[in-house]
Amino acid sequence: MKTLVYLFSSLIVFLSCGDEAIPMPPDENDALPTVSLEGINVLEGNTSEKSIFASIRLSKSSDTNIEVLVESIDGTAKADEDYRPVSMNVVFAAGAVQENIKLDIIGDEMSEVDEYFTLRITSATGATIGVEGVRVTIENDDQGNGVVAIPSTGYTTPEAYASMDLIWSDEFSGTELDQSNWTYEIGNGSSGWGNNELQFYRKENTSIVDGNLVIAARDETFNGFKYTSSRLITKDKFEFTHGRVDIRAVIPEGQGIWPALWMLGANISEVGWPRCGEIDIMELVGHEPSKVHATVHYPNANGDRLLNGTSTDLTGGKKFSDEFHVFSLVWEEDRIKIYLDDKLYYNSTRTSLGVQNPYPFNEPFFFIMNVAVGGNWPGSPDASTLFPQNMIVDYIRVFQPK
Repeated sequence: MKTLVYLFSSLIVFLSCGDEAIPMPPDENDALPTVSLEGINVLEGNTSEKSIFASIRLSKSSDTNIEVLVESIDGTAKADEDYRPVSMNVVFAAGAVQENIKLDIIGDEMSEVDEYFTLRITSATGATIGVEGVRVTIENDDQGNGVVAIPSTGYTTPEAYASMDLIWSDEFSGTELDQSNWTYEIGNGSSGWGNNELQFYRKENTSIVDGNLVIAARDETFNGFKYTSSRLITKDKFEFTHGRVDIRAVIPEGQGIWPALWMLGANISEVGWPRCGEIDIMELVGHEPSKVHATVHYPNANGDRLLNGTSTDLTGGKKFSDEFHVFSLVWEEDRIKIYLDDKLYYNSTRTSLGVQNPYPFNEPFFFIMNVAVGGNWPGSPDASTLFPQNMIVDYIRVFQPK
């Protein structure tokens, strides 16, 4: 033990000798904290403005206050157009390791690609700068990040027929929906439009893209409903009896997706459904993307619903979401015929339906276009369902004999 004490004492004397003191390594606890920003992705939203928060962190706490200047720099997102500019002093009180930076995002309902701006630490007092700049990505939630793929292929029909006059049409050639032709039906109806559907219909889910009507079904919460879509009608704006209807469209797919091009009797407000009658020119349940259905609904003498319909399939693995097809109704006195790409696949008459009175299909009808989500027939979406799902309509034309 005496020997160890002697050696230790000698070491102290040695370290104390000489012209200069030997420096000791710095204590890591005395190093300045490092300040860094954290990147963030945010959905743009459809409201005029919403606030989010980005985090700025210190690697460790400090015994004194630390001040950091943070500023925003435009990228593809522009200040006062897509977000409010940032220039602020962030103060970390003694002992704090995290603060939040309030960011105000300006929403809209325009289809566009994702955009970004940069948050940058331009100076720091009492700290060193680690991650000085990060990207804030504004994810567009209008029409699937602004990209609606319009197919360039598919079936088409002529703009005129020799024995018929064009009495009404919509080519969707403007920049927005022509509301002299169409009315938006808003909401979830009664009991999910009578079918326990899950969507809330909004006008914001309708757009005109490159001369096409686009109805988008989206996985987004609104008014307590998990999904949104659009439903358009011509009631009180265009109603007709008999003629040929051509609708050129691309039909969406996916479990729980239920698009339809159809018609209701214009007297529905007076006599109700099914006495008004219903003609489903095209319906598709999304888990069967190669099959479409044509159906008519009508009442028996007691007013109970009867229906008659059939379906047809594409072959070779083709789907109705791949390209345009034309769904046609040839509607005559006491007869209804429905075609896919000019091929007849549904044909009924008043006699074949066994309907004497009331027979609703010799009265005026109006059009409906919609994409439902969920409901009694298709069931609910599941993990396999991709959103958004777009129904794309190139044109709708109505002809009557000369």
